Amino acid sequence: MSTIPLNALRTFEAVASRLSFAKGAAALNVTPAAVSSQIRALEERLNLPLFHRHGRQIALTEAGRKLLPGVQRGLAELRQAVEVVTQDRTEGVLNVSMMPTFLQKWLMPRLSEFYSKQPQIDLRINADNTPVNFENTDFHAGIRFGAGRWPGVKTSKMLDDWILPVCSPRLIREIGPIASVEDLQKHDLLFVESEVWNSWFRVLGERGRESRWPLLNDSLSILMAAEQGQGIALSRWSLVARDITAGRLVRPIDTVVKTDWSYYFVAPPHYYDLPKVAAFRDWILGHCERFELPEQR
Repeated sequence: MSTIPLNALRTFEAVASRLSFAKGAAALNVTPAAVSSQIRALEERLNLPLFHRHGRQIALTEAGRKLLPGVQRGLAELRQAVEVVTQDRTEGVLNVSMMPTFLQKWLMPRLSEFYSKQPQIDLRINADNTPVNFENTDFHAGIRFGAGRWPGVKTSKMLDDWILPVCSPRLIREIGPIASVEDLQKHDLLFVESEVWNSWFRVLGERGRESRWPLLNDSLSILMAAEQGQGIALSRWSLVARDITAGRLVRPIDTVVKTDWSYYFVAPPHYYDLPKVAAFRDWILGHCERFELPEQR
């Protein structure tokens, strides 16, 4: 193994992951001829063919299929090790991923305080419902909503959440007061189809139901529709607390149900205690501790 150049393994990974010499060469910014030369040299050193070649089409041999995952893991670990020792640990860019709803409805009104307290940190947020793969990206941390079990990351619990119905004050004036959960069950609800509502329907003795607008799959649009008087929305306290305080939304009944999921701060182990990551984590956890719970009567 000491005679196999790292560059040959990088070339193999670039070609094998794309099944194309041309695309592998483009990814490495070298010529296809240079890539072919590296692959031939690697196969000679291993004394094994790594690709089946059929004109311009290539496929991995059994040896190539076995080699690729290990090479990918090794290159990822090398990249992470280099990033840890070369990046600025206390300031500079901090890349964080989170859900758009959490960013817009909970975090955004509080962000100015972080920027004023930590001006040396260039916080950059990617709003996406899909959890990032920390091994293949430059993200330092993320905020996720779930059961708290994700492989390859360290976690800190941030917030529990509660499910509750909300609507506009105008809608309540039009339809009249809703006196109980039983009255609420007579009304159609707006919500994004998700298992997060399971605890609500379970506690209320329902097996679930369809949303009034089943094709609408965006929580922010659902809340906008509720605010405009289009119906009663099933939402979460973290997303509507400020709207209720501001009077844009009201609670037609006082019932709230704790969700099965919570918010978690997550980061790969090699970034978790990085000073700039810790600074953001400690700041947001402090706000979570001060976040008021919904009243229940």
